[in-house]
Amino acid sequence: MEEYGELLGPDAVRFVRLLPGPIERVWSYLVDADKRARWLCGGETEPKVGGHVDMEFDNSRLSGPNDDPRPEKYAQFDGPVTFSGTVTRYDPPRLLTHTWDFEGESSEVCYELSAEDDKVRLVLTHTRLNSDEEVRDVCAGWHAHLGILSDVLEDRSPRPFWRTHTALEADYGARIGG
Repeated sequence: MEEYGELLGPDAVRFVRLLPGPIERVWSYLVDADKRARWLCGGETEPKVGGHVDMEFDNSRLSGPNDDPRPEKYAQFDGPVTFSGTVTRYDPPRLLTHTWDFEGESSEVCYELSAEDDKVRLVLTHTRLNSDEEVRDVCAGWHAHLGILSDVLEDRSPRPFWRTHTALEADYGARIGG
């Protein structure tokens, strides 16, 4: 299993993953709407600082019919759920940072890529989280989504999102509370 996210403080978490390269390929899975939809969410990213980020999540579609149904806790997110954001740093193919705006709250996600031989180190940092519960949920979500990204880049069938997320949410609850 991949490493768990590292708490950087009460409102921030960091994940590190070593993914198959080259770096341009991994970058494309961060900014290309169709490729990003295979592991995280669809939606366009305007390629400049100040650009708009559209995020359309439909986690039930990520791993197909072999996944468990969406947990009751997330029933209000039946079908696609839309978020938006603004690009705050953009330096292809190494750095993308954007806000994550939803229901009047704004956090920030930073993706940093660096080449390591034929691999790419992805450091993902999510900051400005608002509660212990949000930190736990975000940790489980990123952990599950990054696992699917790894599956996609390795040409494996993606793991079941909701089953994976539910188990990780319990793990992170035991580790960090919330």
